[in-house]
Amino acid sequence: MADKKNEKNKETLETNINKKDFWFFISLVILLSLLVRCSVSLNPYSGAGKPPMFGDYEAQRHWMEITFNLPIEEWYVNTTSNDLQYWGLDYPPLTAYHSWLCGYIANIINPAWVKLNTSRGFESSEHKLFMRYTVLVADMLIYFPAIYVFCSIFYKKDSQISQITTILTIFVYPGLILIDHGHFQYNCISLGLALWGIIGVIKDHDIFGSVMFSLALNYKQMELYHALPFFSFLLGKALRQKSWLKSVFNVFCLGSTVLITFGLCWLPFLKEIQLAGQVLHRVFPFARGLYEDKVANIWCSLSVFIKLKNIFSSSSLLAICGFSTLVFLLPSNVMLGLRPSPKSFLLALVNSSLAFFLFSFHVHEKSILLVTLPASLLLPLQPLEITWFLSLASFSMISLLEKDRLLLAYIPCMLFFLLLTFSFHLDFKRTPTVMKFLFLFSMSCCVLLHFISHMIVPPRKYPDIFPLLISMYSCGHFILFLIYSHFLQYNEYCTLVDGVKKNV
Repeated sequence: MADKKNEKNKETLETNINKKDFWFFISLVILLSLLVRCSVSLNPYSGAGKPPMFGDYEAQRHWMEITFNLPIEEWYVNTTSNDLQYWGLDYPPLTAYHSWLCGYIANIINPAWVKLNTSRGFESSEHKLFMRYTVLVADMLIYFPAIYVFCSIFYKKDSQISQITTILTIFVYPGLILIDHGHFQYNCISLGLALWGIIGVIKDHDIFGSVMFSLALNYKQMELYHALPFFSFLLGKALRQKSWLKSVFNVFCLGSTVLITFGLCWLPFLKEIQLAGQVLHRVFPFARGLYEDKVANIWCSLSVFIKLKNIFSSSSLLAICGFSTLVFLLPSNVMLGLRPSPKSFLLALVNSSLAFFLFSFHVHEKSILLVTLPASLLLPLQPLEITWFLSLASFSMISLLEKDRLLLAYIPCMLFFLLLTFSFHLDFKRTPTVMKFLFLFSMSCCVLLHFISHMIVPPRKYPDIFPLLISMYSCGHFILFLIYSHFLQYNEYCTLVDGVKKNV
């Protein structure tokens, strides 16, 4: 009796503390998340001091230079002032507009940062600080509030302490921080916009959700990884209306919303069909090849045994990738369309983006971040499995991070992330022994691969053997997780079907 009374008092105290100090804890979470990002940003970036092409940092700076100085008609076109062989713009219009805005601000601070042609490869401590701030501001304005709103909505039945720890754990996920604030990119913008789209459609604000996801697609074309679940979820909800007339009207409104949003984003490029075609050609560079670098997907792993590039033409490989991706996309999205629910939607986002990553054409190792976003949102529901996957996702990018000299940032970030998941989400005492063993064995193998790749000199005949082993090891985990995630969605589908039967 006394134990029950103590538990009740503890719950009451926790509730009172949550109500009183909630925003204080949220402020601490934000400050801690910013501290981690600022610490990572002190490290080198992609291509630092490596002429003539430098790296992604220079690509982003160069896009600011081009968009600020040249007329909009020349942004995607090869001219004497815009050499597309030197980091030509290859993202959709919204990225170009963002680059123009950053370039405009950069020109006010120091015109030398974006001076046409002469600013190539510009490097200074002041400019690095400016560039780092542009990512930090985008993170705070778009990604941070989206994570907070999602957790407040989707996990509103959990205690506020649980919500706070979930927000903190997602905020400090190493993969996104190391790529955006270390390597240097703006994934927080496209992922943040996509998350606002997720929030919109889950809360039945479908017009808002469609606009946000359309903006995400217009910022980075890789958001196509999430496109089919959005389509299936919205179509499934529309077809469940009481009348066919209302269903048709909803589909019409959603389709019009997407077309209008895309039309506004592409408006300056729609003046000429040839210009619009050139933008599409830059955005979808099918001539680049099957995959980029040592990516942890099926095609890179198979290349160790079968040289697909030597057997099939580029067009045949494109068809094989498209068909394979479609096959693995359909089951998840059919289930979602037939029985739409928020949880099934999140699982479909994981399944679809992972299928794209594993089987689609020209995949970069950073594209795994498109899978980690919806996966991280499920952390409180499947803590061990999601922690496992997120850890392997960061590990799969280790070759890229080492190339950028970010290993010293990677290790503490991973340890801090695992400390949070073990402290607030994982209950190892209640975890089945088999799962516990497999998890620890898997993580130990990651550490071993790290150690071997640094301590043993690779044979001259196979200089890339360790990056390949890392990518193949990660790929094996991703395939197993894809199967497991489909199993979870199938269980959710069966639960929804049983619920309908009982109501009937």
